Amino acid sequence: GAIHTYLELYSRYCLDLVPRVALIVADCADEHGNLYTGPNTEDTPIVVEATQFKQGIVIAQVKEIAKKLPRVDIPGDWVDFVIPTGKPCYLDPLFTRDPAKINEKQILMAMLVLKGIYAEYGVTKLNHGIGYATAAIELILPTYGVELGLKGKVATHWALNPHPTMIPAIESGFVQNIFSFGSEVGMEKYIEKRPDVFAIGPDGSLRSNRMICQAIGHYAIDLFIGATLQIDQDGNSSTATKGRISGFGGAPNMGTNAGGRRHWTEAWGKTGEGYGMNSALDGEMPRGRKLVVQMLETRHAKGPNFVERLDAWDLAEAAGLPLPPVMIYGSDVSHIVSEEGIAYLYRARSLEERRAAIRAIAGDTPLGQKNDPAEKKALREAGIVKTPEDLGIDVSRANRDLLAAQNLEDLVRWSGGLYEVPAKFR
Repeated sequence: GAIHTYLELYSRYCLDLVPRVALIVADCADEHGNLYTGPNTEDTPIVVEATQFKQGIVIAQVKEIAKKLPRVDIPGDWVDFVIPTGKPCYLDPLFTRDPAKINEKQILMAMLVLKGIYAEYGVTKLNHGIGYATAAIELILPTYGVELGLKGKVATHWALNPHPTMIPAIESGFVQNIFSFGSEVGMEKYIEKRPDVFAIGPDGSLRSNRMICQAIGHYAIDLFIGATLQIDQDGNSSTATKGRISGFGGAPNMGTNAGGRRHWTEAWGKTGEGYGMNSALDGEMPRGRKLVVQMLETRHAKGPNFVERLDAWDLAEAAGLPLPPVMIYGSDVSHIVSEEGIAYLYRARSLEERRAAIRAIAGDTPLGQKNDPAEKKALREAGIVKTPEDLGIDVSRANRDLLAAQNLEDLVRWSGGLYEVPAKFR
């Protein structure tokens, strides 16, 4: 609905939305115009290439002109103008979440995810969206994850920005590899000391690439999990709500079941085998399926998060958009997790059964109030809905004692003093 996904926009840069002028930033340039982007390369290469090779103009802002660059990220003949400013460009710590703000409902949902999804499917290759809900998962890996015997069995290979809340899991030996979209303020020294985990160049800094990470999201990971603001009766998910249009970030690419994938993994194959509507759509042909998980509490301070109709419809009408701005379509969502339990939507054998599974975990909301207890009982027996009780989870344990770090200062200690808390969080 007029909010482009990353790969969608990059693809159009090379076809029908070719930039005439590109304004980019880099750490420094040399006298030939070669650029060093440091840990924040992100989508700079595709922006520059799409512009320069259709006779556009590329203007680079840099901190300084250096005699020799640590490495060349953008060749000088792709750059038309270099403007040294004498100071670094502004960076916002977008991916930092203070563990002190994680609540008990988020911890309960994290426990549900670890036991009911990661352990059940053997998820090793994954991406986490940004937010306190996924930060809670990261911070209970070294505690609850170890208790469940998951070390070395789940969450080993990641497409992920360098979340500070990943430090305890890395230091506990869960993580083998992380390829990043971009970097994060305060994580530079820690990243440099962990070339066994992060993609580090000869200069010692992170090499990030947003376009490659989005492709990893389509074809290399088995699971995407992220928080959302609204889910409707069909499982459609959006962060565009009344009075607030939040960008979708990488979620539409990371949270899609790519039809072009062919390589088999245990998690992908197991999900495909259990897909309730597979025979109706594909006959006897076996197919894998990606795990696409949406997390949300049933309510927020101003109202329900489970709704019959997304606010995105009203936004589309008000803004004259051709489509409602949906972040992840319900047909791609395999699981929804709330504090009430997990809806295993991919196991549903009809649209109505999917809707019933969503109602069963929607809690005290208009959608949840339509839940039929007998119907929920049948769904639990069929394994389409699982409550904490069904998974053997003691709800009383869902408290902050389960977090490997209670605050940002704890993350500094876990990092051996290498993580530097960004100024805005001090």
